Amino acid sequence: MPVLTGAETALVVVLILCVLVGTLPVINTGLQFLLLPVHAFRNHYGKAAPHHPRIAVLIPAWNEALVLGPAIERLLQLEYPADRLRVFVIDDASTDDTPAVVAAKIEAHPGRVVHLRREQGGQGKAHTLNHGLDVVLADEWTEAVLIMDADVIFARDSLRKLSRHLADEKVGAVTAYIAEGSRDRNYLTRFIAIEYVIGQLSARRTQNVGGAIACLAGGAQLHSRANLEAIGGRIPTGTLAEDTMTTFEGQLKGRRMVFEPHAVVLAEEPRTIDSLWKQRLRWARGNVQLTSIYKRLWFRPSDQHNLGSFAFGLAWFTILLLPAFMILAAAGMLALLLLHSDIAEFVFRFMWISAACIYLFSMLFAVQLDPRIGRQSWREALMFPGLGALLLMAIALFPHLFEDGLAALGLPLNDETRILWAIGFYLWGPISMLGIWLARVVEKLPAGRFFAGLLLYICGYGSLLCAITVDSYIKEWRRADAAWIKTEKVGRVES
Repeated sequence: MPVLTGAETALVVVLILCVLVGTLPVINTGLQFLLLPVHAFRNHYGKAAPHHPRIAVLIPAWNEALVLGPAIERLLQLEYPADRLRVFVIDDASTDDTPAVVAAKIEAHPGRVVHLRREQGGQGKAHTLNHGLDVVLADEWTEAVLIMDADVIFARDSLRKLSRHLADEKVGAVTAYIAEGSRDRNYLTRFIAIEYVIGQLSARRTQNVGGAIACLAGGAQLHSRANLEAIGGRIPTGTLAEDTMTTFEGQLKGRRMVFEPHAVVLAEEPRTIDSLWKQRLRWARGNVQLTSIYKRLWFRPSDQHNLGSFAFGLAWFTILLLPAFMILAAAGMLALLLLHSDIAEFVFRFMWISAACIYLFSMLFAVQLDPRIGRQSWREALMFPGLGALLLMAIALFPHLFEDGLAALGLPLNDETRILWAIGFYLWGPISMLGIWLARVVEKLPAGRFFAGLLLYICGYGSLLCAITVDSYIKEWRRADAAWIKTEKVGRVES
């Protein structure tokens, strides 16, 4: 091993720190699952109590005829006092049979369903909701407002589990666990199901512990009247992430947001990479916008809210900057390889062995949180990091097996090939994102869905989210059209 000069040693230390910083998203995931059991002791249940405020349900609807009927019917069958629940469908100038579906429900349930028609639509979900809020908040009958999507199906006990938290006047809003609920699942919806377990049942429980919620799920958020009035009685319209901005604004006004993991709402999710890309691009661009809007909030603790805490900021930015962290780690590893290959190999093994431990711990924990999803999506849980990342974990754990395997194939390692393999390993993060971009392209070709799925299993679902985030950077930098694109739903949710 060559002796390093003082300058080289300092550079090595800097590069190692770059790699460690680049692995912050993985570290944050591990911390999230380590803190998860604390939710059993630090939660809001001690202040919750049976509570049944008069709830106005707002359903924004644009061409939702295929899904709206079952959603309304299930709402009216919930375990909630019938005289304290009214459903308002805000019809955003639909051109399909949405008005007819609503009319049939009004006839079947007189006094419980209301049709609010907008003759000029297409402005986006927030504008549609504000039309409904103008109506329901003008009526003193309304004590709380449930905002939902037209395609979701509420479990029968979900609303009363949400409303019990509003017994505490300090709580401004409560959100439910949105679970993937398609009848005819495919590989992508199963990946999404695992993502929702990690991102909701785990992450939002941890946010409950920290006292700051990043986002009330757009498909199921129950607001107290006082919370909506405190933020001006309107849903913010200046961003593509209106749900998150509403969540932030309520907390900035000093009210608590609560995630209720036992209130289950089933939703239909995209079945193709392209449709998922369009949906998540809207979310990612909205988060980029909000990061700028609240630039004076980050890492500035306040007695009024916990949004400025270090823990919340770390969680926010490890998601927002996930591609940047991935590229930083790859660049650091590549520079270490050029400077000192033995140190690079040690750091590589340390990094991927740590990643393997965190992956195994978190995924085994995650599939226990929702056993239904664990049974249905066990392959996607196993392959969530992607086959490429799993192979790197195995190589880090058992390097001699890799070398022996190559030798058995007649490809023994020498100094030149060892460097080439190392470059491929160290650059796997950026390579996997390029693989996902390719998957989106080939998906539209004949037999493309098979190859797109194969690429997703190889590159990993996390790389898909990273690639979408990179696209959001590009779209925001170019100031691309920010029109609100509706996610198409056709009624695949289990009823």
